[in-house]
Amino acid sequence: MVLVLALVSLPWGLLVCSLLCLALLRQAAKLLDMLWLRPRRLERELRAQGLRGTPYRFPAGDIKDYGRLSREAWSRPLPLRCHDIAPHVAPFLYNTVQEHGKTCFSWFGPVPKVTIADPDLAKDVMSNKFGHFEKMKFPALSKLLAEGLASIEGDKWAKHRRILNPAFQLEKVKRMIPAFSACCEDLISRWAESLSSDGSCELDVWPELQNLTGDVISRTAFSSNYLEGRRIFQLQSEQSKRLMTNIQKILIPGYLLVTN
Repeated sequence: MVLVLALVSLPWGLLVCSLLCLALLRQAAKLLDMLWLRPRRLERELRAQGLRGTPYRFPAGDIKDYGRLSREAWSRPLPLRCHDIAPHVAPFLYNTVQEHGKTCFSWFGPVPKVTIADPDLAKDVMSNKFGHFEKMKFPALSKLLAEGLASIEGDKWAKHRRILNPAFQLEKVKRMIPAFSACCEDLISRWAESLSSDGSCELDVWPELQNLTGDVISRTAFSSNYLEGRRIFQLQSEQSKRLMTNIQKILIPGYLLVTN
């Protein structure tokens, strides 16, 4: 009350400046809590529960290490007949699990991310009928792609899971095997046609497997082939790339506060 009376008695220009200062102080306090106080508090609580992980580093957490290790791993080709692909596909995750254990945490900016590499524990978490476990959130960006089980929580997650469960019953999955087989045969036939006279060719497998995934989804869920649904999957791929580009803006201090 005293503060309000004091502000009213000030000249108009000074009053505006005072309000701006208060707004800036409020935002600064939010930034301090979001980028330093809250991460440090969460780190202490996680370690108190027995979890090990990377220390929080202001303000980006482990994002720079994630990008650096990925670029280094992807710049080196895998040896032929190498089945140990984890260090190549997800080097940061692999190193974190090796160093801190199968249940550990790392940092996506100021947000801790708990990794569960123990299959039994992961099964317990995923079979939780209520969905009461927090997931990564991107307030202004999450709706660029469809919101599904990977992003929703609580009662909404439980409802969606009940709706989807019948589609993945064992007998229904078995009926999809002919479609899976047909998609794989088409893929292998295309690869065989690409062989040179000496029986070899160089092939970028990543887009081929993306096409295979789209073909399988089209034939099993939409009763069409991949060529008819190509435009839909192209749009989804473009949305994903734009989403990943925009997520990098989270590194700008205060970005999440502006988008809330």
